[in-house]
Amino acid sequence: MDLIGTTAFITGAAQGIGLGIARALAGHGSRLAITDIDGTALAQAAAELGEQTEVAAFHLDVRDRAAYAQVADEAEGRLGPVTVLCNNAGLAFPERPADMTYELWDLALDINLGGVVNGIQTFLPRMLGRGGSAHIVNTASAAGLIGAGVGPMYTSSKFAVVGLSESLRHQLESAGHPIGVTALCPGGVATNIAKSSRTLVATQSGGPELRRAQGKIDQLMPKIDAAVANFGIPADTVGDLVVEAIRDNRLYVLTDRAGADLVAARTRAILSAMPEADPSGGLADVRDAVREP
Repeated sequence: MDLIGTTAFITGAAQGIGLGIARALAGHGSRLAITDIDGTALAQAAAELGEQTEVAAFHLDVRDRAAYAQVADEAEGRLGPVTVLCNNAGLAFPERPADMTYELWDLALDINLGGVVNGIQTFLPRMLGRGGSAHIVNTASAAGLIGAGVGPMYTSSKFAVVGLSESLRHQLESAGHPIGVTALCPGGVATNIAKSSRTLVATQSGGPELRRAQGKIDQLMPKIDAAVANFGIPADTVGDLVVEAIRDNRLYVLTDRAGADLVAARTRAILSAMPEADPSGGLADVRDAVREP
């Protein structure tokens, strides 16, 4: 996909991976609609990116569907039809099964998965209606490919984003729509997501179980910040990888080989659990029976 002259809409774009993607897209000729819930960082990002390309900045909580639709209208009114959508806004926090609460489940799923759903449901009908080439990038995680090493709430949200991306891409390709879908599955990236996530977690209200979990998360976040700062790859590198994936219409973007052994082990376990031969009335038969003519 040629990016020159396109309009890109990026959530969580004021910092970290989102800002890296915005910089890379600006460098390849895209106009930018950038959104974030951090107003100060958003203004700083808009000022920086405005030196490269035309930018419109919007304060947006991706959980708010009505606000999302309004911002989408304003963005397209100012910059033109959005043909590149980057559903990047997200949060990450450490948790153990004993620390899980409904409030934290809702927070993780509403932002990491719900934000992606809201972006797709806002813009995909517009893209389909226009009929031209477009591309959607959904930020998942390496944790969306393996079920070990990260907490269940974060992992669940990111597995869902990977599955959504794979299914949507297949459906669009099968129907002949020129809309690509990419699942971005970063590993360690030098961002301040731990700090921003810590702030979001702290805003949740609930009972003693939540307060206990918040205290543990608050204690661990500085360690996570230090680790990704020391060992993570630059966010700008991720932005360049995303631009390459859009231009080449790739399904996956992975930033490193961390977890490769776990991906391989998971794949072997799935394959070994399959029966040696398909029984009659298996999934393939069901799929063929319900396929539209």
